[in-house]
Amino acid sequence: MVTAPGLPAPEVDEHLSYEDSASVYAEGTEFLISRASMVTSTGTYLDAPRHRYRDGEDVAEVALERCVELPLLVLDAPAEGEIGGELLPDDVTGCAVLFRTGWSAHWGTPRYGSPEHPHLHVETARLLASRGAALVGIDAVNVDGTEDGERPIHSTLLRAGILIVENLTGLEALPARGATFTAAPLPFRTLPSFPVRAYARLQ
Repeated sequence: MVTAPGLPAPEVDEHLSYEDSASVYAEGTEFLISRASMVTSTGTYLDAPRHRYRDGEDVAEVALERCVELPLLVLDAPAEGEIGGELLPDDVTGCAVLFRTGWSAHWGTPRYGSPEHPHLHVETARLLASRGAALVGIDAVNVDGTEDGERPIHSTLLRAGILIVENLTGLEALPARGATFTAAPLPFRTLPSFPVRAYARLQ
């Protein structure tokens, strides 16, 4: 799985196989212990403020109430290019705001990471911050445009303490409102991002 162009795929192997465990445990008892090496921006993952800012919170410092059972708002957005702020309601306080673009249909193809992927306009990020969003997610490779090295959306959202979840999928199954959203990372100290099992629960 290559999540974004330029990032390596994870490597998974066995630390202890069932066969080798026979010499460690009692007769008839066997275990498999696997090992994984990966960049923390792999698959569907959450960015904490540390991802962008040296003084920002890492994933261990993000309180669970900021990423678990959040009121969900799903917004239908353009399938390519910038996503404008006109889609936003006036108040998104405490919400997980997910942008449903359909881009996840390109997952696993070269097109998925191409520069024309949908992303937020910088003014949209400012509005999300001023209107109280708790978390912002997208079913694409990045909330920012990737044609250059600037990342104004990450900069704006993470400075405001708004968490980011990228590479979402399955958003077509969700209602615009009436559900909650969870995307909790393992609490590894110092890590800026970490994969999550993202899911919604209908109320």
